[in-house]
Amino acid sequence: MYLILLGLPGAGKGTQATLLSEATGMAHITSGGLFRENISNQTALGRQVQPYVEKGLLVPDRLTIDMLLERIAQPDAARGFILDGFPRNVDQARALDEALAEQGKAIDKTLYIEVSTEELVRRLSGRWNCRGCGAVYQEQSMPPKSAGVCDRCGGALYQREDDRPDVVRTRLQVNLKETEALLDYYRRAGKLVEIDGGLAVGLVQEKLLAAMGRAQEVR
Repeated sequence: MYLILLGLPGAGKGTQATLLSEATGMAHITSGGLFRENISNQTALGRQVQPYVEKGLLVPDRLTIDMLLERIAQPDAARGFILDGFPRNVDQARALDEALAEQGKAIDKTLYIEVSTEELVRRLSGRWNCRGCGAVYQEQSMPPKSAGVCDRCGGALYQREDDRPDVVRTRLQVNLKETEALLDYYRRAGKLVEIDGGLAVGLVQEKLLAAMGRAQEVR
């Protein structure tokens, strides 16, 4: 099964992708991971991607897709893949579909973890980072034992500028515009399944597995 997992920042997409990979044996593939792996190994594609990454520029879609096609040809992707972080817009979705079609493959389902804006703001604006070791805490779900102090190293905790509530709302609005167009693309293709991401982590995982038709499958 070839699967795309979508969700706004804070929806728990990365967490769920990891859990689904562990439960099904499907490869969890992120665009960032592809870039890092190819650059680290200095592959032909990695050398082409490196200048873009180092300059903070967007990597051309064709390069990203070529890396993805190489990645899904590896043995650990024999049971399929969970794509996390790509595509980000409709142009990328179309390009991905065309590239897969050339190999006689296609995305089977796109699962969207839907969480209300207010809940996303609560989750994201409650994040605190340690200046010492970089540990991340969440006020409601994973608070430090002592307010403002890291459990691991005793370093001071701070909130990133982009985690302030007003900035978070702006980030979500920008992301939502592209995401809505992407959702419409997969909805029209008959491949979109929307999952309530406001539930407990375990329940969200159960609903995702059920949507995949693998409710009883455990690796």
